[in-house]
Amino acid sequence: MGSVRYDAQVKLSSADKRLLDALQQDATRPQADLAEIAGMSRTSAWRRIRDFEDSGLIQGKVAVLDPQKAGFHIQVLLAVAMTEHTDENRQRFEEHIAGLSAVTECFTVAGERDYVLHVVVPDMETYTEFLQSEILKHPAVRSASSTFVLQRVKYTTMLPLSD
Repeated sequence: MGSVRYDAQVKLSSADKRLLDALQQDATRPQADLAEIAGMSRTSAWRRIRDFEDSGLIQGKVAVLDPQKAGFHIQVLLAVAMTEHTDENRQRFEEHIAGLSAVTECFTVAGERDYVLHVVVPDMETYTEFLQSEILKHPAVRSASSTFVLQRVKYTTMLPLSD
């Protein structure tokens, strides 16, 4: 997945927000239940969901896995500083990161560092190898700083849409 583009905001009614909140809680809910929660007909709910998908507001429907149960016992917030702030350097680094399955999220940030990556790996040995071979050896990277997650206190994929 490439860089996120911020397109025009989708206008949402109260019914749309109820529908989207219900989908964010459980995208496998039957359409009749979604329509009832939103206060609209099944056909209207189906049409709005398709509109949201077509507009890119709904980007996909996925199963959310528990990293620990899936064998990923190490989570790291990795802050990366670039050697140069050129478009070419940035593009090469972002393309490299996009191909790394251990990186689940990548953010450009303001401050002392240029990027913050969320990295998940099974163990410290794997992380050390990843850091040395995939990050620190990349020509666009000047330095990197690792912050290890001790405990995930809150995690949600839900956006706060409710009125």
